[in-house]
Amino acid sequence: MPQPYDVDLSQYPDFDAAARTNAEALIEMAVAEDLGGVGDLTAESTIPADARGAAQFVARSTGVVAGLPVLHLIAWRFGLVSWFKPLVRDGDRIAPGTAVAYVAGPMRELLMTERTALNFLQRLSGVATLTAQFVDKVAGTKAVILDTRKTTPGWRALEKYAVRRGGGRNHRFGLYDAVLIKDNHLAWLDFLGRDDPIRAAIAAARAKAPAGTVVEVEVDTLDQLDRALECRPDIILVDNIGRDGLAEAVRRRDAKAPGVLLEASGGINLATVAGLAQTGVDRISVGALTHSAPAVDIGLDFDRSPS
Repeated sequence: MPQPYDVDLSQYPDFDAAARTNAEALIEMAVAEDLGGVGDLTAESTIPADARGAAQFVARSTGVVAGLPVLHLIAWRFGLVSWFKPLVRDGDRIAPGTAVAYVAGPMRELLMTERTALNFLQRLSGVATLTAQFVDKVAGTKAVILDTRKTTPGWRALEKYAVRRGGGRNHRFGLYDAVLIKDNHLAWLDFLGRDDPIRAAIAAARAKAPAGTVVEVEVDTLDQLDRALECRPDIILVDNIGRDGLAEAVRRRDAKAPGVLLEASGGINLATVAGLAQTGVDRISVGALTHSAPAVDIGLDFDRSPS
């Protein structure tokens, strides 16, 4: 595997090092499973070695595009980067018929590139599109839309990049960069006989996690919320409490600990997110952004223009 890919991606400033490393590794896996160390039997059988062509990635449906840096890396991987040109920007809204990118070069390589490139572009654009729909629903409120760790294994950096391109924000990346005390942590402490598992967990996190680490605790009742507010974590995640319960949670937070951020989660969808945002909650985390986003329909249309 060529490491690193020798291509300048500075035109994509939000495509960070983690996303690039993620993309390069996944591209190599995709190429290996598609070509099997043998190659494209169909193209090599039917297309002359010196044939050249050109094509555009074209939207078949509406959406928000994400994944152009990955296409750029794929173009480099197949020797097409000199003829690759993005025609929109990641984060742009696209309509059916929108040309997203242009690529040209040896026809066999174009055909080998097609499916791998579309798989990345359609998937990441799907995540960006669903994120944008949620962001649109909470417009005019203070709430921000965040992703979760419910990502496709191995795709996390790319899917979180797509969330940002859709206008959302990233929650913690993994278990290593923030503390999130969830119901199972509290259940274990309760099993051990701790009088106040919430207080015990927050105190332990403050004492043992690296200085400056964000400490968040999950609650699912207003009684638990009151106990958590007394401990002043950075964030309280209120799970599956409903709109009225969330509104009361915001009222109690504002009265007791206005510096603590409140985050809503649990079964949130496009029909319910606006009502939750109107309660005054600060953050809304939505697992569906990455675990249930449908792919955007984008195709590769070939033409007979010389490269």
